[in-house]
Amino acid sequence: MELVPNNSLKCATPEEGRQLAIQLALQTAFAIQPDDQAEHIIRDAYANNPDGIIAASHVVATEFATVAAANNYWR
Repeated sequence: MELVPNNSLKCATPEEGRQLAIQLALQTAFAIQPDDQAEHIIRDAYANNPDGIIAASHVVATEFATVAAANNYWR
């Protein structure tokens, strides 16, 4: 499993950076819980739980901050 696509966090635009952040967050979740059946059980548990959705959004935001910093905030 490639956790950092193309071994780079460089992106041409903030939109690409946001997409990369989401991809990184998803890959992290799959790396932590590689069992598909268990992952579906977990997803069902948090799908209707606002705290779980907020926590997942926080992970994406953290990944995006990392990608943005690696791209000098697209300046």
